[in-house]
Amino acid sequence: MTRRIPIFATIVVLLAVATMVGLGIWQLQRASWKESLLAHYRQALTMSSQADWPKSKAEVEGALYRHATIDCAKVLSLDAVAGHNQAGETGWAQVARCTIPGAGEADVVLGWSAGPQERPQWAGGEVQGIIGPGRDGEARLIASPPLAGLQANAAPDPADIPNNHMAYAWQWFFFAATALVIYAIALRKRMRG
Repeated sequence: MTRRIPIFATIVVLLAVATMVGLGIWQLQRASWKESLLAHYRQALTMSSQADWPKSKAEVEGALYRHATIDCAKVLSLDAVAGHNQAGETGWAQVARCTIPGAGEADVVLGWSAGPQERPQWAGGEVQGIIGPGRDGEARLIASPPLAGLQANAAPDPADIPNNHMAYAWQWFFFAATALVIYAIALRKRMRG
């Protein structure tokens, strides 16, 4: 009695393997894209010219890691979020939510403190610093020099952005190879059985 290769199961396995290989290729493309983006960000850090404050989320990516000056016309709120100072110590980044004339609202990281209870007294005004990624796709300005008697917050660094797409690509290729090996073993047992 001859054993035939199961057509439906073979098609399902081959489709799954093709999908996994496709995902691996997509991750390789994403790794290349991410490396270009990180190179752009590293270059932005070295630019001496000031960037305009992004007025929309679409403008944020082009402004990240550039120097900027904004006018905090009105402080809407003060908050403390987990952060690091320039020495890498863990503590609290003191953040002011500001109204920016002609650009809506923005977060300004005034500086760093060891505890959240050390609330700064700050009424707004002109702030210089580096544009970093903020919440919900917005930009935030990390004040440099720090304000309100605080220590300097860690400057935004593109090196903090993970680029694990290459690892994900190899995972997908490994999954595809594993699926093929398992299916080949199953077929071999079926043929012998």
